[in-house]
Amino acid sequence: MTLEEKRDELVEDLSIIEDPQERFAYIIDNAKSQKPLADEFKNDAFRIEGCQSQLWLVPSFEDGKCYFETDSDAVITKGVAGLLTQLYSGYAPEEIIAIPPDFLAQVGVTQHLTPNRRNGLSNVWNKIKAFAEHCLKEV
Repeated sequence: MTLEEKRDELVEDLSIIEDPQERFAYIIDNAKSQKPLADEFKNDAFRIEGCQSQLWLVPSFEDGKCYFETDSDAVITKGVAGLLTQLYSGYAPEEIIAIPPDFLAQVGVTQHLTPNRRNGLSNVWNKIKAFAEHCLKEV
């Protein structure tokens, strides 16, 4: 499945949920299903700045593909960041760079986030994109 197809599938899944509170319940359930990061990664090297809660993003690059793990002490933050890491993990850097996460606004997620959470989410995307750009230079 291409990254574009995966994004479209996620948009379809989230669009079915019309009620914003139910959509966030889905996002929270997603967060609860995510494996927590090992404590060794919960440090300033992986911390996302600009977010009111603690949020960490751990990138890796294997066999020409980028992978991302995330964790947070706030379940909504973890869930929304998790949507991004689940979407972009397992794809080539050029694919990641070509598809920004504007779908979250399309399905009404970002409109219901506090400014601090929107800022944190934006910083997650910036880190994902910067890592993909770095990997592209390494290939």
